[in-house]
Amino acid sequence: MNGMTTSVIEQPKVARAPSASKIWLRAIELTARIETLPGRLFADVVDDWARRQPDRAALVMDEATLDYEGLSKRMNRYARWARSAGIAKDDTVALIMPNGIDYVAAWLGISRVGGVAALINTKLVGQSLAHCIDVAKPSHVIVAHKLRGMLDSAAPYLKTEAKVWTHGDARGERAIDVALAALDDGALSPDEYGNVTIDDRALLIYTSGTTGLPKAASISHRRILNWGFWFAGLTGATPQDRLYDCLPLFHSVGGIVAPCSMLAAGGSVVIAEKFSASHFWSDIVRHDCTLFQYIGELCRYLLKAPPSEYENAHRLRLVCGNGLRGDIWEDFQARFSIPRILEFYAATEGNFSLFNVEGQPGAIGRIPPLLAHRFPASLIKLDSDSGAPLRNEEGFCIACARGEAGEAIGRIGTADQGGGRFEGYTDAGETEKKILRDVFARGDAWFRTGDLMRLDDKGFFHFVDRIGDTYRWKGENVAASEVNDAVRDFTGVIDATTYGVGIPGTDGRAGMSALVVNEGFDIAALPAHLGQRLPAYARPVFIRICCEIDATETFKQKKGDLAREGFDPDVIADPLFMLDPKSGAYVALDAEAHAQIVDGTIRL
Repeated sequence: MNGMTTSVIEQPKVARAPSASKIWLRAIELTARIETLPGRLFADVVDDWARRQPDRAALVMDEATLDYEGLSKRMNRYARWARSAGIAKDDTVALIMPNGIDYVAAWLGISRVGGVAALINTKLVGQSLAHCIDVAKPSHVIVAHKLRGMLDSAAPYLKTEAKVWTHGDARGERAIDVALAALDDGALSPDEYGNVTIDDRALLIYTSGTTGLPKAASISHRRILNWGFWFAGLTGATPQDRLYDCLPLFHSVGGIVAPCSMLAAGGSVVIAEKFSASHFWSDIVRHDCTLFQYIGELCRYLLKAPPSEYENAHRLRLVCGNGLRGDIWEDFQARFSIPRILEFYAATEGNFSLFNVEGQPGAIGRIPPLLAHRFPASLIKLDSDSGAPLRNEEGFCIACARGEAGEAIGRIGTADQGGGRFEGYTDAGETEKKILRDVFARGDAWFRTGDLMRLDDKGFFHFVDRIGDTYRWKGENVAASEVNDAVRDFTGVIDATTYGVGIPGTDGRAGMSALVVNEGFDIAALPAHLGQRLPAYARPVFIRICCEIDATETFKQKKGDLAREGFDPDVIADPLFMLDPKSGAYVALDAEAHAQIVDGTIRL
């Protein structure tokens, strides 16, 4: 790293990928410095780069670019606004803003003087939005002018009273743009900083809410620094890098991991307002990006998209993300000429992570021996019916054998104690639900991920499913994700989600797949395809043809309503099919057949 101020992007040297041990050691070296300076926040990291390379682009969008000096000044304005608005240490400001340059500047500035930024999902309305605001209890809300209607829809349900500031419109009574323009953008004085350390809360980031209302996870300044420098180390980021980020800035990966990994290294972050499969590769080439951040479903959408003239004209050296399934890994890497894939596993509130620095297709990572003390993780056996951990005669949990699926857990503690920190949620009751106690010794505590994984003979972890997404049928455990992979590979299937539905008089739940299809879909050929991919018990008993499948902003499917509606044609207007137990073909499911299934005349 140097003090160059040029905005020209230097061409990287073509070289072999560094060894896994060098990658790990670089990440360890960068994160080891965090604890030595407890008063140094991520905003200070940005300020350092602003002094070294003021003119280098920090945040880039099609309509605007903010260099490091500009980002530093913008943060200072937000910091002074927070102080002028009376925001004291640990007071919360809710941000309801689309992806944009000011989003990053806002939370960096507000948090550097002790405020806490609650990053609100911009797709929420009504009661669900009111819930997220009430959980955070903000004293102020900054809302984009074009999203004001969204906030108004929550007003009848809100319990929290907050001052509302409008972003992007200078005409309102509380126009944040006008307030910011009146403030000094110079360096903050020691008195203005306040007594903020890496132990203090900086952000509230919400869980996706796929199975219930979102929970607000506490994110400390330490966690932000760790995420930024850890990923800067693993990706080998430099000031010459440009990372493409089309994921939501209100989530941990798109909003913290992606931008902070680049800003920690003095690189540039290209922010897209949202993901677009049709514009993705032209954006990558036009902005000369060397990395991009993905979520697994994003990769699947790109693979299903028509060929683009830009998809092999890029200068990418690495892509980083989580959720890239093994069934598309090699096809994705080959089609788009991706030199290196860095897959990882982490949860916003989780206390350990896994990283596949070796690029092993289908694996989410492994824990090298030199980091076993830093990421103490284990897989434990669960009761297949209740989902509760199985315990031995002494009352301790039972670790899984190699190849056996179990829930991933991480020991809670500090690094020197052989554990990872769990900062919890705003709700103490929800925090306690995620803690498993007396696991392998009396008094120990472990974080429950809620994710099923298995460990292979090489020590790589493989994601199996969310615990709630695994169901039991015909005496066998079925992973919905594995069924999904098989169904999605069938001609004409654009998207799919699989879940279990109850049938009166039967044990377990029958598999049901909701599909979005095009004109190439032939349901008559589906059984033969599934017969080559899945055991008989795992093949979906019911098929539902939908126009679309609702999903979160990070492409996690919302299947709760689908599961509740079940397979009743009197409730569902979509075409329904059942797997005929005699012919093995999918046949139309009408009200008469439904009644016969319910009364046991038809046994599936």
